[in-house]
Amino acid sequence: MQLDSWAKQLLELIGANYKVEYNVPIELETGRSYILMSNHQSYYDIPLLYMTIPDKANLRMIAKKELYRIPLWGRGLKTAEFISIDRSDHEKSMESMETAKEKMKSGIMIYVAPEGTRSRDGKLGEFKKGGFLLAIQTESIIIPIGLRGTEKAMPPDTWDFSLGQKLEAHVGTPIDTANFSIEERDTLMQEVRNQILALSKKLG
Repeated sequence: MQLDSWAKQLLELIGANYKVEYNVPIELETGRSYILMSNHQSYYDIPLLYMTIPDKANLRMIAKKELYRIPLWGRGLKTAEFISIDRSDHEKSMESMETAKEKMKSGIMIYVAPEGTRSRDGKLGEFKKGGFLLAIQTESIIIPIGLRGTEKAMPPDTWDFSLGQKLEAHVGTPIDTANFSIEERDTLMQEVRNQILALSKKLG
């Protein structure tokens, strides 16, 4: 199953009216690694994110193990060989990060939700540091993305769909982590946070 096809099917399932806007077009450099980061407010963030990447680009996500039990999503995650992470087990979490590094070496883009979980109130939550450590260690380019409207398509803590919702993905300015040291991780986090906050504020 092609992942872009899977994502489109999920969006079509709810009759989503979606659009993608770019501050800067995503142009992938040969030999560089890329990490997408966005706000996280719904399971429908996942298919919408697939609409942002260039044709022929490969994207995999670091997904908490609980997602694999969800109908439709679980099937897609397993088929796509997404990276399962057990946040309750530090050793297994580190193994997942090593798996992510190996995929990145092969040219695969990685998605990380820096909040670690979905927002229940629409506000941008506290960022976890793991994804930023991965980015600096691999000298990746982070692409910040602000998602809007996905929480209405499928609200947190419910299996109810809302049909015909307007969904938007706003792609920000890439940040090259080769310019950051491990000691500057908090500065990098704040730069990414500032962009995601601005990009995700409201529907246009």
